[in-house]
Amino acid sequence: MSRIVLSTMGSLGDLHPMMALGLELKKRGHSVVVNTWQGYSEKIIENGLEFAPLRPDLDPTDAELIRKTMDARTGPEMVIREIILPSIRDMYEDMLAAVDGADVFLNGEIVYTAAWIAEKTGVKWITTTLSPLCMFSSHDPNVYPQATWLEYLRPLPAVFHRELFRVMRWTVSGWYEPYKTLRRELSLDPNHDPIFTDKFSPLRHLAMFSEAIGKPQPDWPSQTIQTGFCFYDESETLELQPELAAFLDAGDPPIVFTLGSAAVMDARDFFDESAKAAKLLGRRAVLLYGRDNAPPKGLDENIVGFEFAPYSLIFPRAACVVHQAGVGTTAQVLRAGVPHLIVPFSHDQPDNAARCRRAGVAEIIGRDRYNAESAAKALSAILANEKYRANALPLKRIIDSENGTKTACDAIEDILR
Repeated sequence: MSRIVLSTMGSLGDLHPMMALGLELKKRGHSVVVNTWQGYSEKIIENGLEFAPLRPDLDPTDAELIRKTMDARTGPEMVIREIILPSIRDMYEDMLAAVDGADVFLNGEIVYTAAWIAEKTGVKWITTTLSPLCMFSSHDPNVYPQATWLEYLRPLPAVFHRELFRVMRWTVSGWYEPYKTLRRELSLDPNHDPIFTDKFSPLRHLAMFSEAIGKPQPDWPSQTIQTGFCFYDESETLELQPELAAFLDAGDPPIVFTLGSAAVMDARDFFDESAKAAKLLGRRAVLLYGRDNAPPKGLDENIVGFEFAPYSLIFPRAACVVHQAGVGTTAQVLRAGVPHLIVPFSHDQPDNAARCRRAGVAEIIGRDRYNAESAAKALSAILANEKYRANALPLKRIIDSENGTKTACDAIEDILR
């Protein structure tokens, strides 16, 4: 039996793929530790996995914090400069303690001290990426929340996008002083880039997303294995609420409105406007409005609201899913094989949204333009055109064929051997 540590931080969209790996690795006889925020400890322990804390210890239910991190213009920089880098010493100490006695450890994005742990301890190290954006390929250019207009520059040659990345690296290079300072103290080379060029383990990197939204590229690190999405879903332990199941059985497939696990805490009037949009269309709808929010206005016998429902059980029964394009939510909609209307907030969401639109399965409305009228207009066009569902089915088949969790765990065990 090997001891495996999975280090991650962020929303449930970041935690759940690691949970999927942890549960599968546990089934294979390994001892698994999930190294993450204290707020997730109960969920991890309930699933029979070990927990180890990782600072900065943020509250994943802090609505004000989520509001700040979800700002398209300032959120990504705020996460790095105000949350992660000032706590880099704490992160290193917690990871060092968690990895003690481990045979291999994996890390997700923004766990910037992973390379240090490998350098100082010699423990085998595997990196992971959950969305194409974080591969920073010049051959498959991304859309960034601060510059969604980059979508129009995709046709330009790879050399242009390489230069764009060079400018991006130069722009953020001034942020790294706390990172460099501690590396000097640890007698490590301070000229180390944890965001772009030096974040990939030289041993193995797992691209844990589907070819349905991003195919392998020539400038990916050669040690990369693309696994497909790694799904952990509450349907493994929960069922649809009886009232929701009865609603789904009672009529035509509804439109499902959701904002995932993080953006839902900064929903503004999304759900109120969504209920109005469903009324304008005369369509049945389900609003998944979050465990900490009040029920939306406008609910009736045709437009119902629930705090939560397992995505894998409700999305396949939807006429269309309106969502924020977090990679976990996007993966579930793609696996369901239904059309999307996407309202991206920040981080990888604009890029995930653009990829779905290019695949012909979705349309996009900017967050500040989303209201009952704009949503009703877009949904009317999507629901009237069979091409969106027709385009979704081949992507569903790709995802169904990948078996991402098994592929990822096989790759981990290859490294252990």
